[in-house]
Amino acid sequence: MKILVTGGAGYIGSVTCSALEEAGHQPVILDSLVTGCPDFVAGRPFYQADIAQKEVLEQVLREHPDTELTIHFAARIQVPESVSQPALYYRENVLKSLQLFENLAELGQKKVIFSSSASIYESPVGENLSVSETSSLKPLSPYAKSKWMTEEMLKDLCAASDLRGLALRYFNPVGADPRLRSGPYLPDPSHLLGRLLTAVRTGETFLVTGTDYPTRDGTGLRDFIHIWDLALAHVAAAERFDSAFAQAAQESGEPQSYLAVNVGSGEGVTVREFVQAFEQVYPGELQAADGPRRPGDSAGAYADITRARRWLGWSPSLSIREAVESALAWQARA
Repeated sequence: MKILVTGGAGYIGSVTCSALEEAGHQPVILDSLVTGCPDFVAGRPFYQADIAQKEVLEQVLREHPDTELTIHFAARIQVPESVSQPALYYRENVLKSLQLFENLAELGQKKVIFSSSASIYESPVGENLSVSETSSLKPLSPYAKSKWMTEEMLKDLCAASDLRGLALRYFNPVGADPRLRSGPYLPDPSHLLGRLLTAVRTGETFLVTGTDYPTRDGTGLRDFIHIWDLALAHVAAAERFDSAFAQAAQESGEPQSYLAVNVGSGEGVTVREFVQAFEQVYPGELQAADGPRRPGDSAGAYADITRARRWLGWSPSLSIREAVESALAWQARA
């Protein structure tokens, strides 16, 4: 299958392209390289352009007329940047996605897999920190709101046309491609593993922010998924796109044009547990200390992945330890 991949020069997009190739598919990449890494598109069909440029999309589909599906990764993803520059995020993530979806539909492309985010969920309250696709939504940052808006927009477009959309709501991707073809590349990462790698690289003390949450050890709980497992979820979504919609329709009793599916490990890992896993793998010494909660942080959440298992036939198989090992190997190589 030939698949158009927007944002294929990014972290998740590039690893997914490798997973698609290993499964016998051909990714065709459309990326502006504003934030993407040029090294990640080497040897692949690649078009450097903005996703909203219809004339380029027309060229891509003219030169690859057997394209069957689009996976839409391209987006701005930095939460702090979205807070300081909300207009940038609404323009790049929402308005340009609208243009892309409209252009795809006009050009006869009817299948879209959208890269969404678990940040659109409201933080659970109480002992059960699991969230399903029907849980309450409460996006807090402009980044999260841009993902929610794009989902709502795509849902409406699908209801009014022949377009069908499948939104994969990611939890916390970590690690690198196991074969080290690509991995994290942005400086000063804000996610947990990135902060740990920065701490050991610079010799700074890693701060565990918040130790009084209602979790098993008092630290925040998150759902971390190995980036390769996440990439394989996209392969499964592409290969089982039609059957997922058929099964969802059978379960609901009516045709479906839009589906949302959580993609995570299905388990919660606390910050302290993650730090311990990191220390078991890292050959040096990590200086860590407890600190107060950060403003806006919550106890956390983890994914109910029943739909992913049932509709996509996908389940995660790689561990946090393997994710840390791949990240350390990628950092040493880079």
